[in-house]
Amino acid sequence: MKILVFQHAVVEHPGSFRDVMRAQGHSMHQVELDEGNTIPPLTDFDVLLVMGGPMDVWEENKYPWLTDEKAAIREWVSRGRPYLGMCLGEQLLADAMGGAVAPMTAPPEVGMSVVHLTPNPIFAGVPELCTCFQWHGAEVTSLPPTATLLATSPGCAVQGFVIGRHAYGLQFHMELTETTASEWGALPEYAAALEAVKGPGAMDQLKADVGNHLGTLQATAHRVFSNFLAIAEDIVSVKAIE
Repeated sequence: MKILVFQHAVVEHPGSFRDVMRAQGHSMHQVELDEGNTIPPLTDFDVLLVMGGPMDVWEENKYPWLTDEKAAIREWVSRGRPYLGMCLGEQLLADAMGGAVAPMTAPPEVGMSVVHLTPNPIFAGVPELCTCFQWHGAEVTSLPPTATLLATSPGCAVQGFVIGRHAYGLQFHMELTETTASEWGALPEYAAALEAVKGPGAMDQLKADVGNHLGTLQATAHRVFSNFLAIAEDIVSVKAIE
């Protein structure tokens, strides 16, 4: 399959998902929206993967390209095509499809976390209590009208949802690699945001925590992303017949 990737920061890329794509023979085309890349014709692709980023969904005045991105997401999902959004990608899905996103009422989630998953094909083979990585200060406060809640936690009620059987949003990050924490920490705005939440020296602790859990994070990421791609392949094959 041809996978279109929307990125909003050079360091928030598909990460370990790329290993799954290569192993299964899928191709990937990355669009760096924050650097002015234009969205290509959507009909050229089978799957839309939308990554995280430091901006918020309501910041169209600061990031005008968010308007076009939301329109593309709305068109894509409305046509029943496979979608997976991570962190900001989840929030963009909610906003584009009639839900709501706002700053968290609880403190921002940054670091290791455990979320409760509900049964769904995308989570096949994954424990009900899933260890994951978080970095967000906004949350989905109202699901789109046709969405079903898939994951939750005490600090964030909407950790994941699905629209139909084709459009998934996950608030947490699963795509981490052994260099992710270092890549994020190398950018001053990321390091400053982290210390504002966790205090001085937080990046060193974050790197240690990610390193300690990396095996589990990657095994879960590969399982969930493989499950999603299997769902996507089924949808694409059916649409090819229609």
